[in-house]
Amino acid sequence: MRIQFTALLCCTLLLAAGPAQAATVEVRVTGVSAGKGKVNVAVCDRERFLKQCLYSASVPAQASEVVVSLKDIPAGTWAVLAYQDENDNGELDRNFIGIPRENYGFSRNAAGRFGPPGFDDAAIEVREGTTTAPVHLR
Repeated sequence: MRIQFTALLCCTLLLAAGPAQAATVEVRVTGVSAGKGKVNVAVCDRERFLKQCLYSASVPAQASEVVVSLKDIPAGTWAVLAYQDENDNGELDRNFIGIPRENYGFSRNAAGRFGPPGFDDAAIEVREGTTTAPVHLR
């Protein structure tokens, strides 16, 4: 009887805990050259930062400020990056030494010295509900 009660209690607690709450990240991108291509936004965890991010979206670059909403992001620590794909070729164009030719930016206005910023510099806390992440392209 005692084992059954303990098993029932454990199952009840697991069901009550439920899955991690999903959130919406609303990215407000400023510094956009209106009318040129698309603005691409990605939300990355530490492991995939500057690689293949888990969540991404794009919108037409119709105004100097655009808002991109990404839904169903698990609560936690994430970094947001954005760039304007002016020629709409699906990638961030770079010059012959690897410096971006198209405008880009990170959450928390993070900037690297001789390369991109680190994850911790751009990291934001995403909580249940809506988290706003401003990104200024430069």
